[in-house]
Amino acid sequence: MLTLAAFLVTLAVLIVVHEYGHFIAARWCGVKVLRFAIGFGQPVYTRTFGKDATEFVIAAFPLGGYVKMLDEREAPVDEADLGRSYNRQNVWKRSAIVVAGPLANLLLAIMLYWMLFMVGVTDMKPWLGQVPANSPAALASMRSGELITRIGDTKVSSWQEVRWNMLQQALKRGTVVVEATSGYNESHQHRIDLGRLRSADFDEDVLEKIGLTPAKPIIPARVGEILPDSAALRDGLQVGDMVKMINNVPVSDWESFTQIIRDNPGKRLQMQIERLGHSVTLYVTPLPAKENSSTVGRIGAAYVMSAGESRQYLIDVKYPPLKALGHAITKTWDTSAFSLNALASMVAGNMSWKGVSGPVTIATIAGQTAHIGWKAFIGFLALVSVSLGVLNLLPVPVLDGGHLMYHMVEILRGAPLSERTMEYGQRVGLTMLGLLMTVALYNDIVRFLAS
Repeated sequence: MLTLAAFLVTLAVLIVVHEYGHFIAARWCGVKVLRFAIGFGQPVYTRTFGKDATEFVIAAFPLGGYVKMLDEREAPVDEADLGRSYNRQNVWKRSAIVVAGPLANLLLAIMLYWMLFMVGVTDMKPWLGQVPANSPAALASMRSGELITRIGDTKVSSWQEVRWNMLQQALKRGTVVVEATSGYNESHQHRIDLGRLRSADFDEDVLEKIGLTPAKPIIPARVGEILPDSAALRDGLQVGDMVKMINNVPVSDWESFTQIIRDNPGKRLQMQIERLGHSVTLYVTPLPAKENSSTVGRIGAAYVMSAGESRQYLIDVKYPPLKALGHAITKTWDTSAFSLNALASMVAGNMSWKGVSGPVTIATIAGQTAHIGWKAFIGFLALVSVSLGVLNLLPVPVLDGGHLMYHMVEILRGAPLSERTMEYGQRVGLTMLGLLMTVALYNDIVRFLAS
């Protein structure tokens, strides 16, 4: 239910913002708007508003929307309203109306990133974990335990910044200089050859293919939180308990503890714990829980990191309002450029088309980020908003970018293209969009079957 709700919220926000961009630009340019529709197909809710009696429609099929404006090419127009017809506007006004939708999505992304940067996001410090032999990072002499401080010309302070900057560098397939510190603040420069990457590497975790993985902090098997109505509470575990053994098998850290719990759904486990300096024996039965296509054990206990551990492994990425706005604009710009570079790499054959996602994948990730928390969901919403804005600006007939392309041609030649030419372009655009949707749905199905 949370996944469905998150998916519907994602669709509603992105579509409403996009279409509102077209709507408000049309109103500013003096064009009469007949209908503001969310979704396609049979209307399930209709209401009129404003002095122009604009129809607000919510339709049955929610994957999209449209703003219908007064236009002589679609229906006869009363003489009194001719000046408010879309086709009677000059090319600059028509272009402004077209570009306003994608621009609204990009502005939404800036606002969402701005909010995140002001509130602050907790992330892992960029400590390097195990470096696989013969990986590009290993060949550049990178070692486990180094703290990455710079990638190319960009300083980095969190693992998310490392991932983002390395993805951008990976698309260039060149050599990037990575600075890192180790030991007694000794600084090292590593030249990583990203030309060794293959197209198939982008279908998986590119950073792992490069040889960069985050260090996993070794944290003790100490119970820091117990959820209500959980197996842990029912069977007598308490906050502060240190798990020493399960079924006479030593437990060295939290990861091994949780793995044993996951592997034993519904099975009664004997736990040897240390509580306030005394040894206590408990019997805990993990509750079965569905996770993708398998069943795992859960007891409802969580680890809470101490203040010292937090300072060592985590960092809060947070900025004052003005600086946060600058970072939000930069983030939106970089994400847009990355999307275009990735698409160009796919067309050139340097990246696989397996990275193209459809509604099933979007719904899945929406649900996953919503489960993590509102900050993760807001970040996902901003990313999809950028993708929608960039996609709609592509010079493909049917999309906003295609209409903008027609207008640019009109400016250059001094006259609009013929109806026949635009109709032919629409057919080509629909074919291209259909092929893209087919690829996206195919990838969705493959991912779903593989999960």
